Amino acid sequence: MAAEDEATFALRSLQQAHANNKRFDASDEELLKFYEQMVLIRRFEEKAGQLYGLGLIGGFCHLYIGQEAVAVGLQSALKEGHDSVITGYRDHGHMLAYGIDPKVIMAELTGRAAGISRGKGGSMHMFSTEHKFYGGHGIVGAQVPLGAGLAFGHKYRDDGGVCMAYFGDGASNQGQVYETFNMAALWKLPIVFVVENNGYAMGTAVKRGSAETHFYRRGTAFRIPGMDVNGMDVLEVRQAAEVALEYVRAGNGPVLMELNTYRYRGHSMSDPAKYRSREEVQEMREKHDPIEGAKQELLKRGVTEDRIKEIDKKIRQQVAEAADFAESSPEPQAGELYTDVLVGTY
Repeated sequence: MAAEDEATFALRSLQQAHANNKRFDASDEELLKFYEQMVLIRRFEEKAGQLYGLGLIGGFCHLYIGQEAVAVGLQSALKEGHDSVITGYRDHGHMLAYGIDPKVIMAELTGRAAGISRGKGGSMHMFSTEHKFYGGHGIVGAQVPLGAGLAFGHKYRDDGGVCMAYFGDGASNQGQVYETFNMAALWKLPIVFVVENNGYAMGTAVKRGSAETHFYRRGTAFRIPGMDVNGMDVLEVRQAAEVALEYVRAGNGPVLMELNTYRYRGHSMSDPAKYRSREEVQEMREKHDPIEGAKQELLKRGVTEDRIKEIDKKIRQQVAEAADFAESSPEPQAGELYTDVLVGTY
């Protein structure tokens, strides 16, 4: 079979596997867990927005509201402590989906010493080597080649791990992304490239900035199979993750996943988002919200409204405690300016 035919076959095989069973057959408890994680991300980000407005969060702050199903669906399929994750600057949701304590994330947002990066990373540069979460990166697309490095590490150590590297539709047009595609395919690196296509690269609509708007096709020239996934349905995301990870773990090299999603807020807290209509946002909220979709599925299965309300109440309390912890935690000592600047041997 010619190389081009192999690539086409792999692409069709993955798409067919996804199409045959688009939604993950989750138990009630698994779906409740997904729902709880998505609500945690939503409420956490809403609180972060409030704290930003009060001046307790400085610098940039990019909220994940609307995109919760992507991080929860994908990362629930990973092997915790085994696989690695790297993402861009819209990173709070990914950390929460990984089960990292909301208190240390909120403390990091507010620049406190108790933060997960000791208050020195802030919103865009969070890190947890303990969880194999490698950021949080402020430079558009820069995390993608770093993700290939993580994948190379997995392959070099032969530990069976996979790297999941997130980036956005805007970052998809960066040259370093394509250089990474080439190397990852050439060396058959165990990496899943995840394009979170929320429709707008900052304020530029996809159709105005990209000649090829179907991002899952972007890897074709490098023989990387792609998957087109509804990123507003947590069960479809989880099922697609299962298919992609099975392919990559078998030693076939990378997969490119496009998760079609939507952010309800602006690009960052400083963005009034006047480039789209209120009706557009409202339609997405009313007809495609990932949390509401999961809730309706739970109700259909016979899960009571009271149980769902208990989860909502618990999450609100958890987020309030995280905010209180952050506000009451001390700022880093001045001497911290000189720590963790360089790493080397002397």
